[in-house]
Amino acid sequence: MDMKSLCRRVAAEGAVLLKNDGNVLPLVKGSRLAVFGRAQTFYYKSGTGSGGLVHIEKEPVVIESLKENTDLVLDDALMKLYDTFVAEHPFDDGGGKWAGEPWFQEEMPIAEEDVRAAASRNDAALIVLARTAGEDHDNADEAGSYRLTAQEERLLSLVSTHFERVIVALNVGNMIDTSFTARYPVSALMYIWQGGMEGANAFADLLSGKAYPCGKLTDTAAWRIEDHPSDANFGSTERNIYAEDVYVGYRYFETFDKDAVQYPFGFGLSYTTFETTACASEQDGVVTVTATVTNTGDRAGKETVQVYLKTPCGKLGTPARQLAAFAKTAELAPAQSQTLTLRFALADTAAYDDSGVTGHRSCYVLEQGDYTVFVGSDVRAASAVLTVTREELTVVKALEEVMAPTIGFDRMCAVEENGERVKGIGKVTPATVDLTARIEARRPAALAYTGDKGIKLKDVYDRNATLDSFVAQLSDADLAALACGEGMNSPKATPGTGGALGGQTESLSAFGIPVCCVTDGPSGVRLDSGEQASSIPNGTLLACTWDAALVEELYSHIGEELRFYHVDALLGPGINIHRHPLCGRNFEYFSEDPYLTGTLAAAVTRGVASKGAFATIKHFCGNNQETNRYGSETVVSERALREIYLRPFELAVKNGENVLIMTAYNPVNGYWTASHYDLTATVLRGEWGFDNFVMTDWWAKCNLHQGEDGNGGLLQAMIRAQNDVYMVCADAATKSQSILEGLASGYITRGELQQCAKTICNWILRSITFEEYLERGCVPKYPIVRSDADMTAVATLEDPSVDTAYEATLRQGATSVTMSIRSDTDVLAQTPVTVRVGDVTVTVSVCGTEGSFVDVKRFIEIPKDGVCNITLSHIDVITVGNVTIKQ
Repeated sequence: MDMKSLCRRVAAEGAVLLKNDGNVLPLVKGSRLAVFGRAQTFYYKSGTGSGGLVHIEKEPVVIESLKENTDLVLDDALMKLYDTFVAEHPFDDGGGKWAGEPWFQEEMPIAEEDVRAAASRNDAALIVLARTAGEDHDNADEAGSYRLTAQEERLLSLVSTHFERVIVALNVGNMIDTSFTARYPVSALMYIWQGGMEGANAFADLLSGKAYPCGKLTDTAAWRIEDHPSDANFGSTERNIYAEDVYVGYRYFETFDKDAVQYPFGFGLSYTTFETTACASEQDGVVTVTATVTNTGDRAGKETVQVYLKTPCGKLGTPARQLAAFAKTAELAPAQSQTLTLRFALADTAAYDDSGVTGHRSCYVLEQGDYTVFVGSDVRAASAVLTVTREELTVVKALEEVMAPTIGFDRMCAVEENGERVKGIGKVTPATVDLTARIEARRPAALAYTGDKGIKLKDVYDRNATLDSFVAQLSDADLAALACGEGMNSPKATPGTGGALGGQTESLSAFGIPVCCVTDGPSGVRLDSGEQASSIPNGTLLACTWDAALVEELYSHIGEELRFYHVDALLGPGINIHRHPLCGRNFEYFSEDPYLTGTLAAAVTRGVASKGAFATIKHFCGNNQETNRYGSETVVSERALREIYLRPFELAVKNGENVLIMTAYNPVNGYWTASHYDLTATVLRGEWGFDNFVMTDWWAKCNLHQGEDGNGGLLQAMIRAQNDVYMVCADAATKSQSILEGLASGYITRGELQQCAKTICNWILRSITFEEYLERGCVPKYPIVRSDADMTAVATLEDPSVDTAYEATLRQGATSVTMSIRSDTDVLAQTPVTVRVGDVTVTVSVCGTEGSFVDVKRFIEIPKDGVCNITLSHIDVITVGNVTIKQ
């Protein structure tokens, strides 16, 4: 299947139908449809930030897709009203500022007589509502974000008053408040999410019945946002205490507060109906479920079988349900059946004792008691099919204390009263491990420095030399530079990519180390050179398919695009837990459930790996909000870390292929994740056996000792944690000086630095770039021949301003553009400089400078000689060739 068709199919299958009274959907052929809502005039294909900046040929628009669907007849007069409004109130992009785009677009006030007239002409009404959010931009519990605006409320009231059949579609990245269905008689409600380049077309298919929804919620929809257990501890700029502990999402609601749920986890309707019969058995700790699904309706469709486990409450206090397995049927015609077999090990559902209450501290345990298996179409509808009784406690895995909090705090727990679980309070005790002593005891031995023995990296590939003998040749300066990635848009790699690493210095290149590159992201291959790629559905939509095979197929195409553009690794998927509905980056992430998230993340990596590329799972770990994401501390128990927040990464590492890791911005229990030894060395490498390389997030902070402030210049702390590469800097040799300082002071050892180098080189040996190097037989300094710009000022710039185009003449070819910029935004803000030559538009992203002048050099591919327009956005000064623009 071609990529556009596949994206269209995925976008349709990830849509979640929550309500369909009277089977109003799908609309019958020839239905006359009145389309309301300003969001019909555009479409949010993804959220904002690095997870969404994918260039495509044509931006999708909902009303245009509906027009192209000849099965529906649209109300022309109503469309003209919206066209007039939009012409007078154009789309607000926040001026192009990083994280500046508003959450919603101004809704059109509509007169009641216009609604009444439309009702007289049409069979049904469609209201399209839209929201966005993204990197560095959380949602808010306010109108225009999580809640509806006054104009949207009025629109729903008017339309539902005058139309008998009202359909509401939500083009959003996150869950939003859907309690409006209790205030207005809405017939149908559907989350269409953010479906990428084909999302609007998929939605048109769903309305007309050319496609059917078969998505299921990956989050619980609560009636009120304050009912979420994390609500009281979300959004702080300094510290968020995860007092809800393991009771995230449905684990909380199904245990303590079922009445707070509007739509349960795993819920989703179809255009048909299904009947599922199931039985289960257990042998040697493995549960086998056999489920037969029959289509009992009159339309084709797919159903998802979900298996949940209720474990004994025990001394640890466990949730009433946890997802243990799932599988999706093939398309079933009316009266057709399919039998699915699902298996899971009870050991994989064990709880972690971080306090010693069971007598087995730092162990995963299965306590004595009844283990009941439930099977059904969602967590609430699942029925019991098997109970297994364990007569005694079993230690599944004995580990060691890691990443425990530095402070004690109260946490939620379950206690059993009269056979029912009720909410209790437990204590989290501070860490007891001497981490410095642990690090000292586990430092890797150093290889004796040999100097250049003539061994090239290719000799290691050909097995004519060992990796140890190759790395032993590298000087301290070489090793330190190898641990620093350059970018963004490094001129040493594929133009427009997010970062480069490897042979970035003359010395490293001389050892036969090529320059590899990585780029965003979760919504497709992002290239700031302006090259087009496939914009795929967002992470939440993908997860709502509950179809690992489909997700793997989609990402195999992304792997092809990575190879086509000579990119070694995708910076995605993002797999942090949906701890709270307002996290702005939830659109990139998958679910509130760690098992579902980890299973689909592994599928993503396998799809990319099928084409020889790598996927980077991120943000490791505890990045559950965007508000002060690089400074707000995550304070969480070791149990919650292991069972909830680390679990998706563990599943992806163990069940995926070609996996890389990106650490997060935030500190967790006293250490910034980029310098958290227990996170990357003890757990990731030691417990999980991960042997690939770990990179920081872009311009991350580190700290030398627990509890100290983070700093982007403390790269020696990154090395000590075995976080292999700092991303990104302008010059690797310069940025690496703090590593050399740490080496001189004894904070880090040459052995630790060599270990990072071996990990990096081992990855390079398996990269697309090295494969291409083997074919060429050499390591070019740059992938293409480049020349400096031949620019002549053709306009005098007396008083330049933002978003104004200025002209210069450029020569065809790869052109060097040097910009001297000043911006008040911070280094995490990506600021666009747009270059247009004829019909070709190229966007070069630079970073904020916090008010200081910074020289930035970028390469831009110019298709032909000619006058070029250069547009500034939020930049005070720019110098292009010999043209200087001051503001």
